[in-house]
Amino acid sequence: MDWNEIDARYVRQGELLLELEFVRGWRKEIASMNDGKEGRPFRYPISFITFVGITQTVFHLPNRQTEGFFRALSKFVEIEPPDHTTIGRRTSSLDLRIDDDHPMNSEEPVTIAVDSSGIKVTNRGDWSRKKHGLERKGWLKLHVAVDTRSKQVLSMEVTEEDVHDTRMMKALVEGSLKVAPVKKALADGGYDSRANFHFLSQHDVEPVIKVRKGSVAKAKGCYARKYAVQEQLQDIDAWKRRHGFGYRWMAESAFSSIKGRLGEYVRAKKLWNMIQEVKLKVFTYNWLMRGIPMKACIG
Repeated sequence: MDWNEIDARYVRQGELLLELEFVRGWRKEIASMNDGKEGRPFRYPISFITFVGITQTVFHLPNRQTEGFFRALSKFVEIEPPDHTTIGRRTSSLDLRIDDDHPMNSEEPVTIAVDSSGIKVTNRGDWSRKKHGLERKGWLKLHVAVDTRSKQVLSMEVTEEDVHDTRMMKALVEGSLKVAPVKKALADGGYDSRANFHFLSQHDVEPVIKVRKGSVAKAKGCYARKYAVQEQLQDIDAWKRRHGFGYRWMAESAFSSIKGRLGEYVRAKKLWNMIQEVKLKVFTYNWLMRGIPMKACIG
């Protein structure tokens, strides 16, 4: 590894927090957003509101403290600071779709690692259950497909905690295909189903899925899974090396970075706002990993 290059990349991620490129196109973006709009016109462009959301995510700021942050920033940058009500309303309505904003969109095939991880609904949830015996759902599930080369999230889904991983493979692969051709999908036994093997094969994606213990090498209409079972029963370690299954840890690495840098819980109380908060975490993670200014990142 080139540690000088890695150090420079992490330093650059800190510099990005003061990249105020969106200010240059502020008036033009506002004019475009308000063209033909009925009712009260927008005062803040989407690029600025996205930057507000990312600032909240990086520094773990509630809405009122975020208002204070931008009041202080307005002393040095010519912007009108938004109030906390506007911050809450506009950030919760952001349409954060990775496939639209991702800079890759190339024809070069990628390998994706598919996995899920829990995000705490509130940082008080565990204490409440222990202290008062409250039975409440304390998790959301973040499902991602991560490019094993760039470590960026190509697609994501956020669900409640009772949604099984198997059901999310199709959506994650379809989302990834909007960004780049997918040649291989790596996943653990939680994604083992004939439906998933069949779906991947139909889309010319090599399924590298660890089958469940006790699996039998019977096709039952899905030969891709049959061959995977045969290979793994013969020599599981050789199968892992042959198909690069070890790169599945890239998804776990992404989760570690998202939770370590941006927090493992959400503050919001309404489900939609919780989902938006999780999406902002992933969006911010990708932005930091790309190392490009905000304007280039979102438009």
